Parts: sequence; C-alpha cells; structure tokens
Amino acid sequence: MLAHYAASDPARDVIRFQDVVRFGTDLRVSARVFLARVLWLQGFSDQAVRTAEISVAEAQATGHALSLCYALALAACPIALWVGELATAAHYTGMLVDLSREHSLPHWGAFGSRFQRVVVLMGRNVDAAPRRPRAGSNETAQPNIDFRFLSGLSELAEALAHVGRIAEALAVLEGAFEQSEAGWLTPELLRLKGEILLLQSAPELEEPAERLFRQALDGAQGTLAWELRAATSLARLLRNRGRPADAIACLQPVYDRFTEGFDTGDLIAAKQLLDELGGARRD
Repeated sequence: MLAHYAASDPARDVIRFQDVVRFGTDLRVSARVFLARVLWLQGFSDQAVRTAEISVAEAQATGHALSLCYALALAACPIALWVGELATAAHYTGMLVDLSREHSLPHWGAFGSRFQRVVVLMGRNVDAAPRRPRAGSNETAQPNIDFRFLSGLSELAEALAHVGRIAEALAVLEGAFEQSEAGWLTPELLRLKGEILLLQSAPELEEPAERLFRQALDGAQGTLAWELRAATSLARLLRNRGRPADAIACLQPVYDRFTEGFDTGDLIAAKQLLDELGGARRD
C-alpha cells in the first residue's frame, strides 16, 4: 500500500484529504502504524522503532490531529514500551496527552492516560500513579472487539505487577482476556498471568505458571517477539526449578532467530539469562 501511495502524484494531496475525510486518518500514516506493529511482532524491533518514528513525523506533517493521535497511541507509545525505552515512551505519551487535551479528543486522551500511568509505574514513581483509572478510561469496560481498545492493557497489568499491585494487575489482565478473542495478544496475556502467579511466592503456583508459559509459547508461533517473552519466562522458571538444560533448550533456539534489536529490553534479559544458564550447565 505504501509503495503504491505515490507521493509524486500531483493529485495526491487532494486524494489524501479525501481519505482523511472518509476514513478519519491519513491512510499513509495508518498503514505505517500497522507496519510498525507487525515488524515488532516479527522480531524486527529496530525497524519497528524507525517505522513508528516515521509515522509520527508524517502525521505531524499533515497537521491532522487525529492522524497524529493514531500514530502515537497505536505505534509510538506501545512500541517504545515494548523495546524498553521508558524515556521515549514518556515523551510520546506526553505528546498524546497534550494533543488530546488541546483538540478535545477524549477517546485518544484515554489512551494517553493509560500509557501515562504505565510510564509512571514502570519508573516506580508509585505515589504519582493513581490507583484507579481516570474517568473515561475504565480498563474493564464493556466488551469491545476493536483491537485498539486493548492497546496498553497488557502493559498496564505488567506495570501494576512491577510495583506489587497484584490484585489490580490481575483485574486488568482478566479484563483484557474478556475483551479479546483468541488472537495476537493472547500469548502475552497468558505469559503475564503466569508471571503474576509467580509473584505470589506460592510453590503450588509454579505448575500452573509453567502451563501458562507453555500455552503462551505454543500460541506465539509466528510472532517472534511474543515467542521470546514466553520462552524467557519459561526458561527462568525452569532454571529456578533446577532444570537448566531444559531452560537452555527452550530459550536458545528462539533467541538465535533474532537478527536485530539486541539492545532492547527483551533481548538483553534473554541474553543475560542464557549467560547464567550456560554457566550453570558447565558446572
């Protein structure tokens, strides 16, 4: 679509304006937003980051507030969090919140508030993060099959667990399960549920957590980014249960399929775990 959306066409500006009127966003921007998300899921995180940045720049060039909100909420903010760039996520989130307020766009403001909450919690500034969502951004609202509604929910559940708010994290996670049919987000939701179970430090929850991690890994086939997260969670649990060889066998093949993004949070964590496991195996 992007290849055929020729910028050199002298009538292109008119066509793009008509597209914005008809679809609500600039189609070149929205196409790049989806491309960025797909690239990340495929394991091309560096390309995903660059594509998200381009989507924001193109949206800014149009001067169209909705297109910019779209690029920020569905590409720039989540991808920055996925790769572990908290400062970048805070920057984009601030842009989204300010833009939605300036143009009275409460729908996109709700996304901004959600991401803002995640950024604050991940930065461990717990006192600055409200325990309840702001009005209009209820994380467990009525069922909504639009994937956009799910944007930021898994990140929020993880952030809440990160600061020890286990009950809130589980509530958000269950809400996300209710909102989503089995699909692109399910492996990550299963993995997070397993991680939250382990945070409760109950030995009897290790078996259910392992089952969740294996379900996540099986369901993540074809989405390398989710595979890595599920394999890392499972390998860490196997290591802790005294099974380092199984842990390596689980994680190493997934890690070896990556060709970029080695300075991102997920790959750094996987490499550190593999290094530890290698030492354990040699012992």
